[in-house]
Amino acid sequence: MVKAVVANATCKGLEGVDETPSSFGSVSEKVLSICQQKAKAVPQDHPFDVVLVCDTVLADPDEVDLILGKPSDALEAASMLHRLSGRRHQVWSAGGIMVRGQWNFFVEHAVVEIEALSDEALVELVLNESWKGKAGGYDLAGPMGAHAKLVDGSETTVLGIPQEVMDILGSLV
Repeated sequence: MVKAVVANATCKGLEGVDETPSSFGSVSEKVLSICQQKAKAVPQDHPFDVVLVCDTVLADPDEVDLILGKPSDALEAASMLHRLSGRRHQVWSAGGIMVRGQWNFFVEHAVVEIEALSDEALVELVLNESWKGKAGGYDLAGPMGAHAKLVDGSETTVLGIPQEVMDILGSLV
């Protein structure tokens, strides 16, 4: 059903949005703050019937109120992947959807387990650059999919859109 919406949609990214989360609060509150910053950056005079903004972060497996965002370079990506190797972690996604001028926000989390990565697998994941622009340095739908499994929650949440937002989009078809 969503394919019909996407097929007729115009997608336009937002440039220059500050994605720095609030410095206090839970992971849920931090990812929501980023999503709300993106919503504020949407021009008021946009021509769209539906607007969607989303963000995804990982809860650090050692410090549950700390987040792992997008790595800035290959070294940071390798560090994040090494930290996640052989462990479970929470993936948090926030989504805001504007329909008929009204914003609604949703936050969901899922649990992902990454197998213990060999040195070779870690190097390959970093060299293929699938970490670029991805929270925690990986994309479950990409090469990491061979090394990770969804333990709890929705795959759409891990991929960056809360399931509740997907449900709303489906109902608009």
